[in-house]
Amino acid sequence: MGHAIPKAANVSEGLDESVGSDRNSPARSVSPDLSKNATGRDRVTGNDAPAFLDRALKARMAKFTKGLSPAALAGAYMDWLAHLTTSPGKQIEISEKAFRKWLRLSQYAATCAITSDETALCIEPLAQDRRFRGEAWQKWPYNLIYQSFLLNQQWWYNVTTGVRGVTRQHENVMEFATRQILDMYSPSNFLATNPEMQARTREEGGQNLVRGFQAWCDDLERLQTGKPPAGAEKFRPGHEVAATPGKVVYRNHLIELIQYAPTTAKVRPEPILIVPAWIMKYYILDLSPENSMVKFLVDQGYTVFMISWRNPGAEDRDLGMDEYREMGVMDAVRAVQGIVPKQKIHGVGYCLGGTLLSIAAAAASRDGADPFASLSYFASQIDFTEPGELQLFINESQLTFLEDMMWDQGYLDTTQMSGAFQMIGSADLIWSRIQRSYLMGDEPAMFDLLAWNADGTRMPFRMHSEYLRSLYLNNELTEGSFIVEGRPISVTDIRVPVFSVGTVKDHVAPWPSVYKMHLYLDTDLTFVLTSGGHNAGIVSEPGHKNRSYQIATTRHDDRYVDPESWAAQTPKKDGSWWLEWVSWLGERSGKPVVPPTMGNALAVAPGTYVHQK
Repeated sequence: MGHAIPKAANVSEGLDESVGSDRNSPARSVSPDLSKNATGRDRVTGNDAPAFLDRALKARMAKFTKGLSPAALAGAYMDWLAHLTTSPGKQIEISEKAFRKWLRLSQYAATCAITSDETALCIEPLAQDRRFRGEAWQKWPYNLIYQSFLLNQQWWYNVTTGVRGVTRQHENVMEFATRQILDMYSPSNFLATNPEMQARTREEGGQNLVRGFQAWCDDLERLQTGKPPAGAEKFRPGHEVAATPGKVVYRNHLIELIQYAPTTAKVRPEPILIVPAWIMKYYILDLSPENSMVKFLVDQGYTVFMISWRNPGAEDRDLGMDEYREMGVMDAVRAVQGIVPKQKIHGVGYCLGGTLLSIAAAAASRDGADPFASLSYFASQIDFTEPGELQLFINESQLTFLEDMMWDQGYLDTTQMSGAFQMIGSADLIWSRIQRSYLMGDEPAMFDLLAWNADGTRMPFRMHSEYLRSLYLNNELTEGSFIVEGRPISVTDIRVPVFSVGTVKDHVAPWPSVYKMHLYLDTDLTFVLTSGGHNAGIVSEPGHKNRSYQIATTRHDDRYVDPESWAAQTPKKDGSWWLEWVSWLGERSGKPVVPPTMGNALAVAPGTYVHQK
């Protein structure tokens, strides 16, 4: 039922340091040299002058385009345009659609002048489009304005899709790019065409615009100086967030390992090791005390360890996926085993941390080592054929352009990384903020999750290039071509029980993509679909209002059920899925014992790496 998993060849040295040691060697493995092309000529040091010139030029271009490849966009546009110009049938179709929409709008214009009946609308906004729901939008002339915009938006969708011969990705890019441009000109973005903004301006005598201008100036100053958003300083790691008591018990060049202090007289014998994504700080799972997953687990009687990733700089440019697996996951596993000997570990991975955990677990199982008692994945993918709208930014042209930008500076910066995510969620992350903050004068209140989201990390050149190519571009994890230490691995070698969580509104790891674990894992799999998005759906503590989830277990020999059918036939429950997960862990854990001794303390939690800027 499963496929194999490979990656770049690597020869790793054994771990000879004791738990609690401080090793500062940046790399212990030999990875394939990304700096050389197929002929072996050096593309980094400049020995190959033409390649050096090309990369230097593209690196400069990338600073102006925020990492987006003009060639990739031009390729999508030319593919679409060439096929459209040779498709007279499609041209006739979209011309007819334009005429019919013009007729509908004309009839609506005549009707809305004498009635405000919403049933007379000529086009309904999409379910997720909240821009025009207010009562003020249903009055003339604003109803005509927004209806005209929606019809125009629908027509452009018809124009950019369904053109025979255009590749699927190029079609998606064209539809996405057109939607981004149209969203810029939405009538909700302008004071002259937004009745709600006009009403607020009249009520406050323009003070909302004064506050909005002040907020814009403050945001601009913070952007130029690299300061975090206003209010983020109120959520300091080790104080308001990441405050669960514990100690750093192991450190190497790439990670600090935190062991949290027990709060119960007895604990389950099997420890929990959490592998967070390395693209953000770890404390998404240890936010404020009331919504900290770490504190919740400790209070439930578990010994919890957490990896805190180093924030790499230019000197770490050659750290690759091998180092992240070996120095990250496996060194942490060995450190945990040194503190809690003779016990298997409940492995937990969040986002890309879960993907890395799968690689490490499959490689360990292949080599006859089974350190895990169970594996839990939160919004994690192992199949990347349908990774959502991030796929729009994954092709050879785009990755080469991105690599050239990282080659110049040695890493991918947090602002460069956030650009793609902002574009994907532009309606909420860009335009709604402009409307609320700069035009309505309502500065959104800062809270822990939002402050954490602004506390990003960089990613080394080699690692980011390897995981984008190996996982997103080539899907090697489920294609049998991912190599660990010279040999392929397969996720079917993972035989421990698995608990996997997907979130309904996830644009980073869409839940049907997360659900594909059913196709590859040859073990019992409990799958949860929870309300919320990529972050808020995971931070779903008991007592959180308006939370719901669906849960079902598939045995390794059960027949496959597609995600849509699964969602239709699985009953929905109100509340937090955390309680279900703890119950699931408890069924796979031994009877409570006296807590293990804390490891040798190198620092007090949350450690030093979390403070790196």
